[in-house]
This record gives sequence, structure tokens and C-alpha cells, in this order.
Amino acid sequence: MGELGEARVSYLHLLTCYREILVSRLKSIQCILHNLLASGFFCEEDVQIVQQMATKKDQVRKILEFVQCKGEEACEFLIFIIHSIRDAYIDLQPWLREINYNPSSHVTVMNVVNTDPISRFCEKLRHEMSRDTNFIMSYDQEEETRLEDLYTDTVMELLNESNESLGFVESLDQLLGDDAMFNSFGEIIYVMGDAGVGKSILLQKLQNLWSKKELQTDAIFFFKFRCRMFGAFKDSEQISVRDLLFKHSCYPDHDPDNEVFDYILRFPERVIFTFDGYDEIQEDVGKVNAPEVVSPEEKAHPLQLLLSLLCGKLLKGSQKVVTARTGVEIQSNVIRKKVALHGFSPANLQSYINLHFKDQEYRELVSVQLNASPHLCGLCSTPLFCWIVFKSFKHLHTMHDSFHLPETCLTVTGIFLLLSEMFLSRLASPVQSLLKKSTHCSSETFKAGLRPLTAFAKLALQCMERGMFLCSQEEIRTCGLVEEDLSLGFLKPVSESDASGGPAAFEFLHVTLQSFLAAFAFVLDEEGAISSILKFFTKCSRMRKASCLSFDCCIGNSELNDKSHFATNEHLQFTNLFLCGLLSKPHTGLMGHLTSPVLLKKKQALLKSYLSTSVKLHLQGLPHYSESEGKKVHVLPNFLWMLRCIFENGSKDIAKMTAKGITASYIKLGYCNVYSGDCTALNFVLQHRKKLLGLDMDNNNISDYGVKQLQPSFCKMTVVRFCVNLLSDSSIEILADELCKHKVVEVLGLYNNHITDVGARLVAQIIEECPKLRVVKIGKNKITAVGARYLANAIKRSTSIFDVGMWGNSIGDEGAEAFADALKNHPNLTNLSLSANGITSEGGRHLAQALKENSSLRIFWLVQNELTDDVAVHLADFIRANTGLTHLWLINNRLTLDGIRRLAEALPHNTELKEICVKGNQLTEEEERGFSTEKRLRFQ
Repeated sequence: MGELGEARVSYLHLLTCYREILVSRLKSIQCILHNLLASGFFCEEDVQIVQQMATKKDQVRKILEFVQCKGEEACEFLIFIIHSIRDAYIDLQPWLREINYNPSSHVTVMNVVNTDPISRFCEKLRHEMSRDTNFIMSYDQEEETRLEDLYTDTVMELLNESNESLGFVESLDQLLGDDAMFNSFGEIIYVMGDAGVGKSILLQKLQNLWSKKELQTDAIFFFKFRCRMFGAFKDSEQISVRDLLFKHSCYPDHDPDNEVFDYILRFPERVIFTFDGYDEIQEDVGKVNAPEVVSPEEKAHPLQLLLSLLCGKLLKGSQKVVTARTGVEIQSNVIRKKVALHGFSPANLQSYINLHFKDQEYRELVSVQLNASPHLCGLCSTPLFCWIVFKSFKHLHTMHDSFHLPETCLTVTGIFLLLSEMFLSRLASPVQSLLKKSTHCSSETFKAGLRPLTAFAKLALQCMERGMFLCSQEEIRTCGLVEEDLSLGFLKPVSESDASGGPAAFEFLHVTLQSFLAAFAFVLDEEGAISSILKFFTKCSRMRKASCLSFDCCIGNSELNDKSHFATNEHLQFTNLFLCGLLSKPHTGLMGHLTSPVLLKKKQALLKSYLSTSVKLHLQGLPHYSESEGKKVHVLPNFLWMLRCIFENGSKDIAKMTAKGITASYIKLGYCNVYSGDCTALNFVLQHRKKLLGLDMDNNNISDYGVKQLQPSFCKMTVVRFCVNLLSDSSIEILADELCKHKVVEVLGLYNNHITDVGARLVAQIIEECPKLRVVKIGKNKITAVGARYLANAIKRSTSIFDVGMWGNSIGDEGAEAFADALKNHPNLTNLSLSANGITSEGGRHLAQALKENSSLRIFWLVQNELTDDVAVHLADFIRANTGLTHLWLINNRLTLDGIRRLAEALPHNTELKEICVKGNQLTEEEERGFSTEKRLRFQ
């Protein structure tokens, strides 16, 4: 602004020159008046005169008139207020830049108090968000733990619209950023994952970071909702966007002019929404026939309002994070980016152990038991299951002198039995709870708690049959529960209160616990027909596809087969799973103490008969087709639930029958959402198979734990496809031991995992020692030139290998030279991909020279490397040699017109090459047209 003297003149002059801009853009007048009054520039009479003006613009004119009358210092202070409270006066920020405003030294010491409604509301939101998210209320409601003391990251994978991996989330800031965004027109950041994998706690962490201003975002408002709230409204209820934000989230105080809502409408990009549990919406979203909501003032049913928000019809540009269980697909046209949660990695699990067990003794006890059981580790990769196991271990260990986790294979049913035992143990008298018992007897605890357990089970089943998550006080009393039962831990109050100030409704601690208790209701029921235990099985048909919950307001009306909000059937599937577990042989003793042994035996027989029949029908109906690997079967998603039920039930007879019924020699389980714990169920069946088998489990989440659990079945596997499964070198060590021992493997797929040079050396061992191995896919890992030398030396010695995929590693020129040595005179290698490996012309020269001494290779990919014209002369020599190569791909390299011309001149001397793909090199369209007569040069 120049010298001080000029500044004294300029501020008053500026208000005069820019009077029109100030009158039209200045908002939040009360904040201006408050600060002018507090600073002494205005008196009470001045404020009253301004407030008596008829319109906002007249009030601004009067403020400017008074300020200019009070001198240069008052004028500067007015501008300083606008400068200091940016969010309140965002429309005037460009004007401040235009006049190049810099506060003078004497005004910066003056105090500016932000009483702007927008800023106040932002601070109120942050305060309430911090209060709500600073602590994790444990599932047993007995204690609160600071979020930062227990929160542990999980594996978060970024996906494209086809659910293909785009990498992994390194920090939560990436969730809201543009990383891995595949649809700039989409409104939703879609976070999906299995039950208990940590979706809700992830949102809590995100909210907490924002409340502490530690989240990298420009958003000043953050509204959090649970989707089940929208299903709790009556059909006749209607609300507006304003109602949703301010009546059902947080109300802006001292905002008579609706400045907060106006700001949200003008700047929706500064708003974040989180909607947790989209799969739990009670209404059938495909049946919403009401017209779309496009006006923020228009009232509609809350569900319709939600859909319009998610589609961008309302508050377009705001950031919306939506969570749902895996299997609930949302139309890609409204999704901005996708994130899949995969639970704890081994490192995450160890961090969680260290945080959960402060006592070194407990930490070591749990670590020993986990290390001894890959299946238990697999279960504990799901955060909910992990918490139950750890909490039960700690609680029951304090009550009993020698409590240990079950030595036999712990099932999901066993985990929830532990949780229930922990809850029911609170029924013990204070004297009993203070005295450590010398022995641990689960049946005593369950028998003592049979009355409330039966009542909770009845309530869970009734709610599930009605498709409800919430239950009223009246429903609770009707089921026979009393006030004291509510403190056991099975239920928790929701935030709404009734007229007396108590909780108006309750919900089960987790929907999976509700499924478990519903299954218990079937087991404990001694009055209904025995066949009622199969009630939910009939609703989970094999042919049902994953639900696609469409947005009516975006893509038109569509119908779903099931009007229940349990649209994916997963809650019912879990109930069936738990029923199989509770009626299993290992739990017969416990169940026999809780219900009639005669009825129990009849239910077990009926369930076993049903499972046997269902397995036969399912296997007969699976689609079979033949390929080079043999007769294949691509199983449907329900087959995985069937395997889980068989394992949970523990029936070896059904497992043997299932293994025998798989007549195909190749099973495809790709994209079936198989996680590590499922591998135990799969192995439980496959261990009974006599014949050799190919197994394709690409694009799942089996991790190292899953590979350990499949170890007994590798002896019969001819095809092992574990691409995109979060595998590390430890998995490759197991594979090397087993595959080299049995020597039957023919195809090994390990694309896109976390394999380093250590794992590459083990894969090389497999190549060398397995005489039937024909195909190895190990691209997109972390292999350098060191690992490439191991692999190339093994390939050189192998006479069976004919297809090798190395796309997307970092082998460079040294690795290329090693592969060049392997290529020379190789008798069988037909397909080779060294794409995206950082190979320059130096590495290309070695490869081209080696190819002149190879007559077996037919397909060679060098896509996306650093090849320049320097290599063209060597490639041209190889082309003239006419060795038999039919497809050469050089897409996305750095060849220019001169390099391509050399290749074109060599082509007439070659009769075998069908194509050289050179798309994406450094030629203009006009230069490409110059080669139009050479049809084997492909630029498209």
C-alpha cells in the first residue's frame, strides 16, 4: 500500500472508490458491528442506527458512512476485519488481492473477534465432531478408549470402475484427494468391505482428523450420517436439505439471516458428507417412485433426499464418502473413486496387538497362540473378529486361572460364543467375579444366562424377520428382557431419546452379532416346527446376483427381487453360517445344556441332510466349459457361502461329498471376495479330493494367512493362480516348499502382489525343480535386476516353460541382459513380456541380439519402456533374421520417425511377423500416415 502517509489517505479513498463492490458483496454485518463496537470506533447508538436500516445494502451504506466519518484508522480497521475473517467475507477476498492489501503494523495488534455465523458454525461442528469421535466406545460398553490409542490402519486398496487395483491408500488424505479418481463427474467416494472390516471406524478417524484440522482439505463443514437413519423415518415424513443438516445433524446458532445455509448452497465443494452403511437402508431404493429432488428448499422423503444428494442433484460438488458391505454395487456414473478395505495386514495386526495389550505377558501369550494358528490369524485380520478374540481373551483370562483360546480350529461361531460368554459372565455375583476360578466352564456361564440369552435371541430374530435394525423399548419388554439385561452388552442405545429422556430405541452392537443371536433363536426354539431352521436358507438362492442398488433419480426406475433392506442377503447368510456352527458336533455338548437334546439331534440331522442336498444341486448346476487347462467351472458367489457353512458345521462327510462332486479339473474363484479365513473352509473340502486340480483365486484377499491355510492342498494343484492377493515373500516360501516337493504344478500366477527379489529367487527354484511348469506370471511386483537374474537363469535351464509374464517390475537393462542370455537357443519359450520394466536401448540391444539366436519365441512385449532410435538398428537386424517371431509390441516407447523407418525397411525380409505394434511413440499423425502401405506396422 506504499508509505504510511499514503496508506492514511488511501484507506478512506479506497472505501469511496469501491463503495459499490462493498455494498453488493459485504455480508455478516453483525460481525462487522461487533468488532467496530468492541474496538471503540462505534458506540451503541451507531450500532442501533445501522440495525434500523431497512435492507442489508442500506446497512452496509450506513456502516461505510460512519466509518469514513470516523477517520482513516476506522477505515483501515474495517478492511482488516474483512481480511482477518476470510470465510465470512469470501466474496471480498478477490477485491483485497486487487487492491494488494497488506495490514499495517499498528492495525495488526488490534483484536478481531470472529462472531460470523459461518465461522461459529464451523467451530461448533468441529467441537461436536471432536467430542463424538475422540473415543472408541468398546463393543461391550464397559470402557472408552481414546481413538488415537487404539486406531490401527487397515489395508485400503484403490480400485477403478472395473474393480481393478490402482494401488493402495498410504494416508487418509488420499481418500478425499484426486488420487485414483476415475470419474470426475461422480459425486461419491465409495468405501466397501466385509462385515467388521473397519468401515465405521475409518470414518470416525476421518471425522476426528477433520475436527482437529489435521485433514488436508478445504472443507469447513462436515456432516456425518448413518444410512439406517433414513430408513427409520415414517413413509409420510418429509424433510428438506436444511432440515437434514440442521435438525438431524447440527444447528447453527445466532444465524438469523440464514448465512450458513446460503454459504453451503454457494460453496458445496467446502462440505464433506459421510454416509455409513448404505447396505443397511431399509427402503427398497429401486422402488422409489417419487420425482427427483432438485431444489434445496423442497421437502421429500428422507430416502429420496439421500439419493438426490448422492447423485449430485442436490449440493453438487460436495464430497460424499459412502460405505457399504462388499457385494452392494452402486452405478459407476455416480462414483468418483472406489476404495476396498481388506482388514489387517500382518504388520497392522502386530501393531494392534501392541496397542491392545499393554501388559507384556498378555501380548506374548496372544502372539504365541496366533503364530501357532494361521486360521486364527486369518480370522483376526478382520478387525471386529480380532477385537472379540482379544477382548474375550483378556476378560476371561482375568476370571479364570488358565484360560486359553481354543486349541482346536476356532470358527466364526466360536468367536461369537466367546463374545456371548464374556457378556453373560457379568451375571456372576460381585463376590464371584472378584474370586478367580481355577477352571473355566463355558456351559456354566451359558446355563446361568439362558433366560436373557433366549430373550436377546428372540429379539434379534424378530427384528431380522421384519428387516429391522432398531428395536423399541416395547419390543424389548415383549421379548422378556428387563432393565438389568440391557447392561450385559448385547444392545446399545441409539442417540434419539423418548419423552422421559431415556433411549427411545436400541440396536445390536453389530449386525453380525444380530445374525448370530438370530441363529441361536432357531437352536433354542422348542415350540416351532423343526423345519423352521431352514427359513433363511430358502431366501439365499444360488442364482441371486449381487445387488446393484441403483439411484432412481439418476438412471431411471429399476426393481429388486427382495423388498427387504437385507438386499445382498449377507445378514441372512451369516445367520445360516452361525446356525451351521451352533449345530456342529463340537458344540453339541454346550447346546445340549441349553435345549432339548432330542430336538437338537433332529435339527442337526435336518441341517446335515439339507446341506448335502444343496451341495449336490449346486454342483450340478454350475456352468462348465473347456479350455487348454482342462474342464473348468466358474463357481458362483453362493458357493463360497456353502463352503463356509460346511466348514462351520465341521461335517467331514459333507466335505468329502463336495470334493467328490467337483468333477471339473479347474475351479475359478476369481473376484469372489475370498479372504484369508475362507481358505481354511476351502482346504477343508479340497483335502478330500483325490484327483489333481487347478485353482484360480485371482483378485481376492487371501493374503499370506490364506496361503498358509491352503498348504495341505498344494500337493494336488496343477494350476495355482493367486494374482492380486496381497501376497508377500513368505507366501512364496510356502509355495516353493510344497510345489517343489510334489512337482505337479503347470501354471503359476502371482501377478500384482508384494513379491521382492527374495520371492523371485524362490519362484526361480520352482521353475527349475518343477518339470511340468509351463506358465509363470509374476508381473507388477517389486522385482529388480537381482531377482531377474534368478528368474532368467532358471528359465534358461527349464525345458517346459513357454510363457513368462514380467510386466511392471523394475529389472532395467541388467535384468534385460539376463533375460537375453536365457533367450538364446531356448527350446520352448514362446511368450515373453518384459513391458514396463525401465529397459533402455542398451537393454534392448542385448535382447535383439539374443532373439537372432532364438527360434521358439512367437510373442514378445516390450511395451512402455525407454527404447529410442538407438535400438532400432538392432531390432531391424533381428527382423531380417526371420526367426519365427509373429508379434512384437513396442507400444509407448520413444522411437521417432527414423527408428520406425528402419523397422519398416526390414519388414519385407521377414515372412513370419504378423504385426509390430508401435502405437504411442514419438511420431506425428502425418508421419504415421507415411507408413500406411506397410500393414504390419500398427499405429492404432
